[in-house]
Amino acid sequence: MLLQLALRKKASALTAIVTATAMVLAPLPAIKAQERPRGPPVLRDTETEQLLREYTRPILRAAGLEKQNIQMVIINDASFNAFVADGRRIFVNYGAIMQSETPNQLIGVLAHETGHLAGGHLAKLRLELASAQTQMIIAMLLGAGAMVAGARSGNANNGLANAGAAAVAGPQEMIRRSLLSYQRQQEENADRAGVKFLTATQQSPKGMYETFKRFTSESLFAARGADPYLQSHPMPAERVEALAEFARSSPYWDKKDDPALQARHDMVRAKVSAFMERPETVYRRYPLTNDSLPARYARAISTYLHGDLRSALAQIDALIQLQPNNPYFYEVRGQALLESGKPAEAIPALRKAVQLSGNAPLIEMLLGQALVGTDNKSYTDEAIRILRAAVAREPEAPLGYTQLAMAFGRKGDYAEADLASAQAAYLRGDNKTARELATRAKTRFAIGTPGWVKADDIVASKPPRNN
Repeated sequence: MLLQLALRKKASALTAIVTATAMVLAPLPAIKAQERPRGPPVLRDTETEQLLREYTRPILRAAGLEKQNIQMVIINDASFNAFVADGRRIFVNYGAIMQSETPNQLIGVLAHETGHLAGGHLAKLRLELASAQTQMIIAMLLGAGAMVAGARSGNANNGLANAGAAAVAGPQEMIRRSLLSYQRQQEENADRAGVKFLTATQQSPKGMYETFKRFTSESLFAARGADPYLQSHPMPAERVEALAEFARSSPYWDKKDDPALQARHDMVRAKVSAFMERPETVYRRYPLTNDSLPARYARAISTYLHGDLRSALAQIDALIQLQPNNPYFYEVRGQALLESGKPAEAIPALRKAVQLSGNAPLIEMLLGQALVGTDNKSYTDEAIRILRAAVAREPEAPLGYTQLAMAFGRKGDYAEADLASAQAAYLRGDNKTARELATRAKTRFAIGTPGWVKADDIVASKPPRNN
């Protein structure tokens, strides 16, 4: 039993090491935080997500993945990183957005990650890992047997016992090096695939090269004296050199980003800065002497977040005068009023934002929240209609179900209120509360009705997998 436990611990440790390295893009060392206790902290924002989707759409098409419904997920982390952890999502730290000065730089990183998806690298890595675990277990069993035999001979320090220890340590090191070498090859393949996809979509691979090169000096310093065979990715200089040679062969190497796309990129970076950084940092990035639209956007958001609603509204209204059809200016205006305890005043701006955004579900949820937050019960049916439409298209956002529960409660429909509350708790990862609420909802619904079936599914469900 002790030997089996030791083997499980060894296998588990190896799994953790390989999984962690697989998730890192080495050598690269109205935004709402989503509650996800069982997974990474996620940020949600319609404007940012829409831009990322537009960045990835042509690349996914070139990779033959456009019908796979690949999702973009923004992680609440200031470091520069992007990764894939399954076959259906690309994760991007907000730090990667902030530190990418041009669309092409960020698109290059996304092309690299698409290379991992198109190559099925995660699935192949799992097979390699399973094989490595099997080899490690065999080596440990053989080594343990040799050590036991040595101990029985009466001298634990004899050659047989030492050979047993070597039989355990030697194969483990070889297996580890083999896995890391396999990952290095995957990274090289993803680089080449990324350049291929960029070329196929008539985009420059220069941004990918610039991004990787930017971190070369820092990575070389950190890796100085390191054994290249123990690196999970190619040594930085070698990787950048290989990428440069391949990328420069693209006929689109010198192609520039479209100015309109650059403008949107700058606006999103300003928005992320305003929501995620301290006000003094925001004002250093976007001083009052900077009268550009992104700078004004950042300062307006930062102003509302840090307490001066009147000044913030004046700044946002000035932005709306400049771009009266920009849905995200109305969204920020509505969000500022809503979070300042003025839901009724937030409704007109949020209605406009919903209309101009083509009924973006996250903005619909904000509108539903404003409708529910007023004392006007005549808004209840409208709130339920809007929120139901929003969660149908965005089923993993707890906010929509939380507001639905409040709307149904106001209407006196406690069965639907319990069900919506259960769905919100389930999405937050609170499986115990979700089951309790769903169990109560089942007693309020007629057996076999759609509401009863949904509640029963939650009661019978297992906790959501980590994302």
